[in-house]
Amino acid sequence: MADTVSYRPKAGEIPTQPGVYRFRDSGGRVLYVGKAKNLRSRLSNYFQPLRSLHERTRRMVTTAASVEWTVVATEFEALQLEFTWIKEFNPPFNVQFRDDKSYPYLAVTLGEDVPRVLVTRNRNLKGARYFGPYTKVWAIRETVDLMLKAFPMRSCSSGVYRRAELTGRPCLLGDIGKCAAPCVGRVSKNEHREIANDFVSFMGGNDSSHIRALTAQMTQAAHEQNYEAAARHRDAIQALEAAMSKSAVVLSDRVDADVFGIADDELAAAVQQFIVRGGRIRGVRSWVVDKELDLSIGDLVETVLQNAYEDTVPPREILVPMLPDDARELEVWLTERRHETDETLTGRVALRTPQRGDKAALAQTVAMNAKNALVLYKTRRSSDFVARSQALTDIQDALGMADAPLRMECYDVSHLSGTNIVASMVVFEDGLARKDQYRRFSIPNSTDDTESIYQVITRRLAYLKELPPVAEELEVESEMESEIKSELIVDPDLAERNRSKKFSSPPQLLIVDGGQPQVAAAARALEESGVTGIQLAGIAKRLEEIWLPDSDYPVILPRNSDALFMIQRIRDEAHRFAITYQRARRKRDISTVLGEVPGLGPARVRELLRHFGSVARLRTATLEQITEVNGIGASLASSIHEHLSG
Repeated sequence: MADTVSYRPKAGEIPTQPGVYRFRDSGGRVLYVGKAKNLRSRLSNYFQPLRSLHERTRRMVTTAASVEWTVVATEFEALQLEFTWIKEFNPPFNVQFRDDKSYPYLAVTLGEDVPRVLVTRNRNLKGARYFGPYTKVWAIRETVDLMLKAFPMRSCSSGVYRRAELTGRPCLLGDIGKCAAPCVGRVSKNEHREIANDFVSFMGGNDSSHIRALTAQMTQAAHEQNYEAAARHRDAIQALEAAMSKSAVVLSDRVDADVFGIADDELAAAVQQFIVRGGRIRGVRSWVVDKELDLSIGDLVETVLQNAYEDTVPPREILVPMLPDDARELEVWLTERRHETDETLTGRVALRTPQRGDKAALAQTVAMNAKNALVLYKTRRSSDFVARSQALTDIQDALGMADAPLRMECYDVSHLSGTNIVASMVVFEDGLARKDQYRRFSIPNSTDDTESIYQVITRRLAYLKELPPVAEELEVESEMESEIKSELIVDPDLAERNRSKKFSSPPQLLIVDGGQPQVAAAARALEESGVTGIQLAGIAKRLEEIWLPDSDYPVILPRNSDALFMIQRIRDEAHRFAITYQRARRKRDISTVLGEVPGLGPARVRELLRHFGSVARLRTATLEQITEVNGIGASLASSIHEHLSG
């Protein structure tokens, strides 16, 4: 492999000013758009020796055939130009948004002569003021129905309005008091616009001030014995309070903010946006981001905000999990977007990362929703039959297999600083988890992870032979067997035959969690077993690259492919199962061994575990080391030492 690509420009040719750069392929297609405070410094990162680049960055650089740049005056101009070009060229290596939802909005058409309120998914109504997005159309309609009792503005279509003007007869909403009926002159157009402005003000977060004003008017009308007007004000207050009760109060009524949460892994990120107006959650939006290059949370935040406020009014405060490097320039861009979208709005937009208080608590809630959304996205994607079939076919092609891997087994090793070594085996058949065939292994002695992988694979492959041996060096349990073995008494020979039968199905693909060293250890076990017809692969977590035996370079699957998604999921499941077993073993060892020491309760057992990590380490500790543990005195330390030494 060459040290770098052939189209690398000379360092002296690249300017040191701010600017935007574009990588293009041989056909002229823009592959990636980025910005930089210093173009020379940023671009030099892409032209380091290829072996030192992140795998996905290396793939982008080697796919490209040229790079070009445009110098601008300021970092803010670079931000603007980058945003424009990303929207124009849609580069495949930039972040891709998977938002297949068309969210409903509540809109007030202030640009019309007689403003109208409506529920719409169209974001291009001229002069309209939008509220939302919302997740359910029916929820918005209920809110509008309540709001019209307090703010009886027009909600009919243009055709209905013109017909009422011609006939001089209002529609049903005008008759029941949910429209002021400007169509027949019950109120003037200016009076109706004031009603619409009050509607917009209430939805914009000034709900408490409107209720206070109506309460004062009701009290004044009652004092003047104008009970009919007082009753109207009372009904309006009740309607507004009912509308407000449908949104949760999370912050002070003076707070207008958008709160973002991001949960990501190597391939994707889930984004949650909570829209808070007047201290209440007015809407929720969620979407999934596909990542090609390795991005930090700060870089993701910048891209997410550009996408979120492409055609939406930013609030004065935006809470994010991490500030991007160019937060100030982004604040300026968002402030301009705020003023361009609605000229009546004032004030600058502030980006913040909450550290404490109610805002930090809300940010944690949003982050938790983002994590759940990422899990749900993975679950739904893996349950799709067409996607599973395509994934298996793509894995077959990428690994050069003769047939699709209908049965895949994945192995992972877990330990605590070299103690309590365990391993897991998870099974996927037709792309779905077969939890009844999961197995877990206890490994008494091992020098490192590669030796552990060798032992586990050797033991597993032994069950594929004609006469499976009785487990000696490894304790093998299925998830179900471990739960019921203490309650059932079975014939040992029958139990071994049943376990061997379940264990005998050979996988088409055997995956280990790790890179070249782990794959080499598994290949050695496979060769020594004499078993053939099994494809071996390893997945390295940091770069999500697939390693095959005796290969100098990994197989790189496309970042948004169903094949990589499936391999990643089976690896994550093996890791989860191994960690769960390792923790259970550690807890069981501590509780059974230390539980017999007089005066040693659960709290002190937990403290010993936190300090030493395992009973094995505690056995080798001296009296002085044991007394260093919080809550363990000399007498108790002596009892522990004697018990473990006996």
